[in-house]
Amino acid sequence: MILAVFTKLDWLILVGYFALMAAVGWFCSRKKSDAEGYFLAERSMPVWAIALSVVATSLSVATFLGAPQQSYANDLTYLSVFIGAFIAVVVVAFLFIPRFYRAGTVTIYGYIDQRLGESSRIAVACMFLFGRLIASGVRLFMAAIPLCLLLFADSSHPGGEVPIRQSLLAIGLIGIVGMAYTISGGIRAVIWTDTVQVVIVLGAVLLSIFLLLGKIPASPGQIVHLLANTPGIYGDGGTKLRLLDLSNSPIHKFTLWTSLVGSTALYAASFGVDHDLAQRMLTAKSPLRGGWSLIISQVVTLGISALFMIVGLLLYIFYKRPDVMGSAMPTDFPAGSSKVYAHFLMHHLPSGLSGLAMAGLFAVAQGSLVSAINAMASSVVSDIYWPLRARLGLPLDKTSSAHAPRLAVVGMGLALMLFAVAALFMFDENSTTLLDFALDVMSFAYSGMLAVFLTALLTRRGSGLSVMLALATGVLVTLLLWDTILPWWTERLLGHRWQIAGFWRIPIATAASLVVCVCGSRRPAAKN
Repeated sequence: MILAVFTKLDWLILVGYFALMAAVGWFCSRKKSDAEGYFLAERSMPVWAIALSVVATSLSVATFLGAPQQSYANDLTYLSVFIGAFIAVVVVAFLFIPRFYRAGTVTIYGYIDQRLGESSRIAVACMFLFGRLIASGVRLFMAAIPLCLLLFADSSHPGGEVPIRQSLLAIGLIGIVGMAYTISGGIRAVIWTDTVQVVIVLGAVLLSIFLLLGKIPASPGQIVHLLANTPGIYGDGGTKLRLLDLSNSPIHKFTLWTSLVGSTALYAASFGVDHDLAQRMLTAKSPLRGGWSLIISQVVTLGISALFMIVGLLLYIFYKRPDVMGSAMPTDFPAGSSKVYAHFLMHHLPSGLSGLAMAGLFAVAQGSLVSAINAMASSVVSDIYWPLRARLGLPLDKTSSAHAPRLAVVGMGLALMLFAVAALFMFDENSTTLLDFALDVMSFAYSGMLAVFLTALLTRRGSGLSVMLALATGVLVTLLLWDTILPWWTERLLGHRWQIAGFWRIPIATAASLVVCVCGSRRPAAKN
């Protein structure tokens, strides 16, 4: 049953959005290219388009739904992660990207081949696929939440609780649409659709802020004063407007120290060793342009993320402060904080504006999804399929048909749907937020991969065996540091139940993996 609050005009706008995305994909598909052109766009993309594409992929539906949830339930300390993000992008721009360009390969894992051998390249590529399938599967699951509310929530599920069967259908619909226009135009289609999507997302979040301010019977100054006097979740004197958590607590998620250490490691991995984002920079005309596009993207991402956090604060007043809302207090409430923004978009926006706002949500969802599918397909083809064909002595012509890339896109799209289904059963909003869930699952693959790249970039050590052991170490240490496992073994071995915030997992696991990786025998460095 379709929600009555979503009118024909809203549907027309939403359908128009998907038609626009299909048109962009079709237009990009008119330019014929070989497999490398399909995945790198002949290294011809402009800096501004790459930057906006990185923004679209960085935001994802985790930001669209998760950032408002974070400030709605907690405070603004999530924004402190951008301290580490800016440190990381500068390092990646001037250390990682120039090396990747000189390697001259389709994916960044080609550099690992030149430095540490083909077996290392295949191992790192497989770890990337594992990690990206988990992380993007979670994003696809998150994107299915508002689609479920839109298509299937009815009077029998007033809070937005949707049965499993409908959730599976929503995952399938989003995944198939994403595959469709990724197949058509490759990375060029992904980048150009991303630029359109960022504009739509920005319009949606600004629209939400404007309408919430109109619905709350208080001036902006009164709202700020109210939030500045609302205690935060830790009961340590902080408020809903706290930006920096200066505490030394290892369990606080977004402290200054986790931002300087954990966030830097996370974003260095995200932009430096995850081909999903690094692929964008390889489509620029030069490494300098690629590096600048990355730095610019984070400035824009910070601004848009801050706007989403403002939305969450306003939603907190709208739904949780009857002393402020008075007679304007809404009578409908979301089933949980993870659904709060999507619930507001469908129930409290005028006809037509709901469709525009939901188009913004699906824009950011599709942007991150198709990006992941394209990146994984490029890695499957260039890092696994081509090397294995060469080992078997089979003929290989990279300039022939594009069947292999497109088949890889279909395969990765189907695999993503399966992982999204798994995330559907794993997520528990009573114990974690969408943002935390998205960040946590990425740490399994990132730690070992970051250690391997640091070994290749900063030392002349490492071997195929040490690379595989380092990747395994990253997964194992991350698992030992997991919320439900760390207290169990520390209590038995050390007599005390330890607990740490998720941001500490990547730097700790990376350090352990790096020690393992540099133990490998010395290899001559390739001349890049």
